[in-house]
Amino acid sequence: MNFKDMNVKETIHSARDHVMVYLHEPLVIMKKELMTYFYTPIAYIVITAFLIVTGFFFFKDFFYFNQAEMRGFFQFLPLVLTLVVPAITMRLFAEEIHSGTIETLMTLPVTMIEAVVGKFLASTAFVSIMLAPTLIYLITIVIVGSPDPGPIIGGYLGSILLAGTYSAVGILTSSLGRNQIIAFIGGLAACFFLWLVDKITIFLPVKLGFLEYLGTDFHFRNISRGIIDSRDLIYFISIIVISILLTTKILDDRR
Repeated sequence: MNFKDMNVKETIHSARDHVMVYLHEPLVIMKKELMTYFYTPIAYIVITAFLIVTGFFFFKDFFYFNQAEMRGFFQFLPLVLTLVVPAITMRLFAEEIHSGTIETLMTLPVTMIEAVVGKFLASTAFVSIMLAPTLIYLITIVIVGSPDPGPIIGGYLGSILLAGTYSAVGILTSSLGRNQIIAFIGGLAACFFLWLVDKITIFLPVKLGFLEYLGTDFHFRNISRGIIDSRDLIYFISIIVISILLTTKILDDRR
């Protein structure tokens, strides 16, 4: 082993250590929030309702139309997430503001952006856990058919990106006040608008057609076809980053 190889390894280890230091507090907060979800019946009610609704649309195509594919599931999933994710995120900051524990959070040895990222990771992880049982649908179609793996991998990747995007937007609306119901309605309205915007462009002049690129469903459909385009990834990551930064700014102003 030469010095060059040693330097490369040392650089990799150093970078990994720095990443773990920066992620330590957000991961602690994520674990706490996830435990809070599953200590209450809300998590199980949301997951059960989600699986009943998505299961209906999957098995409807499977039995009624005799289609061993997940296209119908992924077509309907973005709309379901616009309803489910705001219900998951509505309490994350609104509850703390209402109960006054946000003041305690601000005095802890954790930066506000670490707290926001931790809650964002918790919400995204919760949705990922909620999606995990839908792998049963995949196993079903693999047993009876020969599905194209590209759209399935792209569909699940797009689902996680969509969950992260809606989680970031939902956390932003949750930070605006102390009422969880208002936070839910605001998050629902914002997520539904992002889902709807690319569909209303058919009623607009051609020169406003570029607005379809603002829609989450437009970019999700591209990825769910198995086409991983950097423009779609940048879109989702941009909304997540902007929402996290805005949430951090709002909460910092409360200090």
